[in-house]
Amino acid sequence: MSDITIHPSAIVEAGARLGEGVRVGPFCMVGSDVELGARCELVSHVVVSGRTSIGPGTRIYPFASIGHQPQDLKYTGEPSTLSIGANCILREGVTMNPGTQGGGMLTKVGDNCAFLANSHVGHDCIVGNNVIFSNNLMLAGHCTVGDFAILGGGAAVIQFARIGTHSFLGGMSALENDLIPYGMALGNRAHLSGLNIIGLQRRGFSREDIHKLRRAYRLLFAAEGTLMERVEDVAAEYSDHAIVQEIVAFIRVGGKRSLCTPRSASED
Repeated sequence: MSDITIHPSAIVEAGARLGEGVRVGPFCMVGSDVELGARCELVSHVVVSGRTSIGPGTRIYPFASIGHQPQDLKYTGEPSTLSIGANCILREGVTMNPGTQGGGMLTKVGDNCAFLANSHVGHDCIVGNNVIFSNNLMLAGHCTVGDFAILGGGAAVIQFARIGTHSFLGGMSALENDLIPYGMALGNRAHLSGLNIIGLQRRGFSREDIHKLRRAYRLLFAAEGTLMERVEDVAAEYSDHAIVQEIVAFIRVGGKRSLCTPRSASED
């Protein structure tokens, strides 16, 4: 190991695996089963515990608590893990917990993610790449979050919820249902309020793709018939359009939660 810097006040337990260029700042604690990839930095007052691996280039700010025992009363000490990808940012007070026997034994976070101050990733969650959690975001256990999703400050996500790729959850929202890919949900309780058009534009989606998504959205949520009938109609009409088919597949697969849908006229 070369170019590793450990502040004299930090505690790195025997058995911890530190990659090249790792920096462990003042008053940090690193457990014996922890692996820090090359160029990781613990700024100060960071605790990384349990069977936790962190990818290269990830930076963790003060008072983050990473890898401690899951907040699940059914947990009995099983050797579950937490995996965090490369080039992530974990700001002050972020908490992440490993998996449990009841959820697959793994909590996983992808690459290039940003977790702002005091956001939380619960046990057995699977978070994709390039995801942003704003301040005080609360993600309960067993959730999945797709690539490029953005979750607003102070929002809360119920356990077992699915959040699709390129979606947006507004600040202070309470999401108790599944949010489709490319969708936008707002409110308490959150309702589907359209497509994440600004996010799609910023990420370079073509006008043609956005136009087709808009039409597919209207067919799914504003046309007549049952939802599953509308899904089959959209699947047939856009059989050669991968983005629309992603939404169709998300709805078809389903999960333990209902689908987040637009607010009805009676609720306005």
